[in-house]
Amino acid sequence: MPAPIDFYFDFSSPYGYFAAQKIDAIAEKHDRAVNWRPILLGAIFKITGSRPLVNMPLKSDYAARDMSRLARLLGVPFTLPAGFPIATQAAARAFYWTQQRDPRLARELALALYHAYFADGRDISDPETVVDIAAGLGIDRTQLAAALGDSAVKERLKNEVDAAIARKVFGSPFIIIDDEPFWGVDHLDQVERWLATGGW
Repeated sequence: MPAPIDFYFDFSSPYGYFAAQKIDAIAEKHDRAVNWRPILLGAIFKITGSRPLVNMPLKSDYAARDMSRLARLLGVPFTLPAGFPIATQAAARAFYWTQQRDPRLARELALALYHAYFADGRDISDPETVVDIAAGLGIDRTQLAAALGDSAVKERLKNEVDAAIARKVFGSPFIIIDDEPFWGVDHLDQVERWLATGGW
């Protein structure tokens, strides 16, 4: 079996949200699995010196327009939340805790968290909101609430972010196929071609 595709994303990334709607279907067409790997862009930005597009002069207006335009193109519900960007530690910890128990359910949780934030405007930086969303999928509310403050879960997320940085991941979405990196939702066509052809 070919190696799984690594899909790195931040829950506060609109472009990660868009890619999350497509990546599994693309991989499935080419008999690949996908490793979903939430990261924290804040930690990465400390290294790259970057910052969110909406906080950058000249780029901010374009970015907001581009996000809405791409959402319409993809047919994905999207409204830039009033609180944007946000810290996503709670969402990422919830994902990794769930993944250890049920990888399929963790993927469902990731999509539900993304939808809650970018379609419904819910504040997924709030641990209680994250627990509510997870409970709607049948995840145990009490266990997850405790896990979000657990040192082992925090360490897991830190290790995942450190490992992503070691692989030179610097944005969201960031997709790695057999050590070949692709940054951005606008590279999904290249991702699909690479999978189909084995590279060029």
